[in-house]
Amino acid sequence: MNRRTETLARINLFRSLDAAKIELLDTQCFWQRAARNQWIIDYQDTSNDVFFVVSGTLRVKIQSVAGREVLLREINAGEFFGELAAIDNQPRSSGIFTVTDVTLARMPASVFRAAVHAHPDVCDQLLEQLAGYVRTISNRVTEYTTLDARHRIYAELLRLSRPEAGKPQQAVVSPPPVHADLAARVSIRRESVTRELKALERAGLIEKRRGALVLTDTARLRKMVAEASEVS
Repeated sequence: MNRRTETLARINLFRSLDAAKIELLDTQCFWQRAARNQWIIDYQDTSNDVFFVVSGTLRVKIQSVAGREVLLREINAGEFFGELAAIDNQPRSSGIFTVTDVTLARMPASVFRAAVHAHPDVCDQLLEQLAGYVRTISNRVTEYTTLDARHRIYAELLRLSRPEAGKPQQAVVSPPPVHADLAARVSIRRESVTRELKALERAGLIEKRRGALVLTDTARLRKMVAEASEVS
């Protein structure tokens, strides 16, 4: 195993641990590589290991009651997934698949729980992340129950965007979202996304740029989402 790349020192959760503690945890993990477009965890899988992403990007996907796939979020290098099953030993609540080639550390649930109990900073970070999940899901439920498809798209674009340096009124989504992926994020049809993005472009609220989609007036988009929510 190449310790220069395959180490939990790259994982934010273990930022407070010294080199010796990291090395011990490294030896208690199973290391694996996977190519893009591979499933790492299936929905309702009964395993309970925790996965740490040393390199690459993955996505979290669930299936709605109607059978439509919904993308919840992306998982990038330095992050982790699978902790819920390690905590409650219940089947996986979502599926995880690779977007790029990835390098992962697979940690047994018993090792993960011992690390959380032994190190207060690890425990605090885990609690903070779980609280973040609850808030995110609460926001998503609110959007699905109060916003129509158009305004769910607006909200998702704002969520995916990052401020553009020197232009506080603008934000950038880079790389630009694939229409099918954006549709899966807000649980609508791809054709609806294509139609709404064209409408936004005609209205001057988005601009296409090489390698990016620019939101030209984020304040206006946020206002439109807020007003739609109030009307509902």
